[in-house]
Formats: sequence, structure tokens, C-alpha cells
Amino acid sequence: MEIDAEKLDGVLKRLRRAQGQIGGVIRMIEEGRDCAEVITQLAAASRALDRAGFKIVATGLRQCVADPESTDGSGAPSEDELERLFLSLA
Repeated sequence: MEIDAEKLDGVLKRLRRAQGQIGGVIRMIEEGRDCAEVITQLAAASRALDRAGFKIVATGLRQCVADPESTDGSGAPSEDELERLFLSLA
């Protein structure tokens, strides 16, 4: 199933923010910054990535429920597939 790209604008913004945060973490390590500061920024990047993943899953589920015909012919994801997707983000 493909998700409508327009519905993922917020995800792209989160991913770009995470990309910047990861770049910042790399610079902080290279500059020898305080460990607590590095961990704080790394945690923020991790949360941004998690939220992007959850948004993708939620958007896909909404699309499957609202318009099951929009899937790629395989129909809505099975319960096992949904569980696997959620657990991969846990």
C-alpha cells in the first residue's frame, strides 16, 4: 500500500528536524561537548524519528480503513502485519 505523499508533510518536517538534530549530535561529539548535552539531543532525535514512524503507521491505517480499495490489491494489512509494524517502532 502506498500512502498519499500529501498526507505525510508533517512526517517530512519531523524527519528533517531529526536530520538536523543528528547533525548537531555529530558536531557536539566532534567538539567534545558535555555527555549530558549530547544525550539530550540524541534523545530528542530519537523521539522525532519515533513520532514520524507512528504518524506513518497511523496515516496508513486511516487510509486502509477509510478507503480499503486504495491498497495495492493485497487489502488491508492483517492483524499480524499491524502488530509487527507497531512492534518495530517499540
